[in-house]
Amino acid sequence: MTPDAAGWRSSDGYARISDMSASDLAWEWLRRNEAYDQDFQALRGGTGDRLTLTEEIRRRWGLRFPHRSADAAG
Repeated sequence: MTPDAAGWRSSDGYARISDMSASDLAWEWLRRNEAYDQDFQALRGGTGDRLTLTEEIRRRWGLRFPHRSADAAG
C-alpha cells in the first residue's frame, strides 16, 4: 500500500487535520503503515492462529478489539 506522494507539500491536503480527534489522526497514520497493513491482512486472511495474531496486533500497535465487527462475524 504505497501512498501517492505527489502533493505531499500541499497544505490543502492537510486542512482537515485541525478538526481531527487524536484517534482520527492515529487512524490516518496507522492505515498508511505498511507493517500494520501486513498484520491486518494476516489477521483478515486467516493465515495463522487468530488469537495469537490478535495478541500480536494488540501488543505491537496498541489496539484492542472489544467487540467483533459485523464484517468479521460473517
